Amino acid sequence: MITGRRLELATTRDTEFVDVTTHLQAEVERAGLCNGRLFVQSLHTTLGLLVNENEPLLLGDFEALLEKVAPNGSVYLHDDFARRAEVPEDEPANGHAHCRQIFLSPALTLLVEDGRLLLGRWQSVFAVELDGPRQRRLALQLDGDFAAGRPRPELVELELARQLAVDPMAVQLPMRRLVEAGGKRVRPLLVTLGSRLGSKPDPLRTGTLAAAVELIHAATLVHDDYVDESPTRRGQPTVAAEEGPERAIAVGDFYFAKATRVIAELGDGAVTSTIAEAMEAICRAQMDDVALRGSYPGDRASYLQVVRGKTAALMAAACVSGAQLAGAQPEVVDRLRRYGELLGTAFQMADDVVDYSEASGKPAGQDIRQRTLSLPLIYAHEDHEVGPQIRDLLHGELEDADVRRVAELVKVSGALERVGEEARRLVRAAVGELEGVELNGAGAGFVELAHAAVDRVS
Repeated sequence: MITGRRLELATTRDTEFVDVTTHLQAEVERAGLCNGRLFVQSLHTTLGLLVNENEPLLLGDFEALLEKVAPNGSVYLHDDFARRAEVPEDEPANGHAHCRQIFLSPALTLLVEDGRLLLGRWQSVFAVELDGPRQRRLALQLDGDFAAGRPRPELVELELARQLAVDPMAVQLPMRRLVEAGGKRVRPLLVTLGSRLGSKPDPLRTGTLAAAVELIHAATLVHDDYVDESPTRRGQPTVAAEEGPERAIAVGDFYFAKATRVIAELGDGAVTSTIAEAMEAICRAQMDDVALRGSYPGDRASYLQVVRGKTAALMAAACVSGAQLAGAQPEVVDRLRRYGELLGTAFQMADDVVDYSEASGKPAGQDIRQRTLSLPLIYAHEDHEVGPQIRDLLHGELEDADVRRVAELVKVSGALERVGEEARRLVRAAVGELEGVELNGAGAGFVELAHAAVDRVS
């Protein structure tokens, strides 16, 4: 069997050696590959691959060598845009980067034995940025012998498609647009990782549970977008914007009910109770969120109360339910619950920071317009210089210029950095909850997922 993945990278420098070894090992563990091969391919002509030693001075030597063989600033025919056809408007002058890439590899094949990348003591795998900073992607394919009983992410996607295919078109089409638009699939991944910690993992049942949890999450997004009056989600019109508020409510309700039925049919009372409790917490937190809107600046305790219900509850339930379904021990379940609660809180804090960037995927300034309880706004209010200015702006009618001004003030206050650091502390605490737990090869996946939650704000 061959399974495919994509690895997203954000480089920070013009030339940068990014050690992706732990990321690749995490993908091996997530897939449950015991023995076989991992194929890695760069999807960019100015991003190469390399296996060598991760020693800072040596990496400095490599960078100096690349500069010597293809100096930045020299004359390259590739940079003569007047002589080239169909040059994009945003094309950079990067002939040096293309020339450097010929000394690297566009693809690697790495061996896997006993679930581990077969690398020498000093070997690391690098993605070598030659024209950064940029967002980059690596294509991965894993081939070989996969562990029996190890759940695979592709089963979740198949189950999602299967569940949607049998639903009435009136609800199926809007939900399918949302699901197929992408998303991080964090909650299904938490279910599958949690299932590895039990003594009787079942890939098909785990895939069913993971898909149902994702449908619950999607249903909350449909309702959230209606309440927030959001026009877009994941770059597409929201269900409320496309179909109207009545249809949005019906779609969300339908998939809450359907997911609950699918989970109940698994026949595990503990799993059903775990998910039901999370759904109750989500609904309570949504009511709290709406009630607190406009109460600027709000306070950190109220913010955390909402976040623990709206975001952390379902993440914790995803971890716990996967483990429960696989027969994990109670002490393991308790550790996973705490991991999920901390991760979910950190994840929402990171989302609040990302909302102040163009990478959020949501309309700019949406939370500011809605006066939604937000930790960056709470912390910005504490700044003696910008706090009064933000308060004055939010107490009046908000025009587009006012929203932009509030966002600028939040950025200069240092609040985003403060929230980002708090999120990173929570991630470290989440990872710490798993110390001493037998993770059955899923450890790298849990750690990788936790750090990925806040890497977006680094």
